[in-house]
Amino acid sequence: MTATTLQPITPLSPSATDLLTPDQVAATLGLSHRTLAAWRSSRRNPLPYVKVGSRVRYRPKDVSTWLESRTHSAATSARNEQ
Repeated sequence: MTATTLQPITPLSPSATDLLTPDQVAATLGLSHRTLAAWRSSRRNPLPYVKVGSRVRYRPKDVSTWLESRTHSAATSARNEQ
């Protein structure tokens, strides 16, 4: 019988394990989970998501980055209207 050497498992980074469900993201954004599903299927909004098997999850940093990209100031809006 030969001995088998097991390789150590590399732990996941905290950001990789803190995935949010569609319900959590929807509640945070004030939307329904159905709206998020429609966005994913139509690719209307580029909110990144992760597929784990058949489940959809969101990384908190991706949601924050997406929100920042959608932020507009009054000065920016006024400049775009001219």
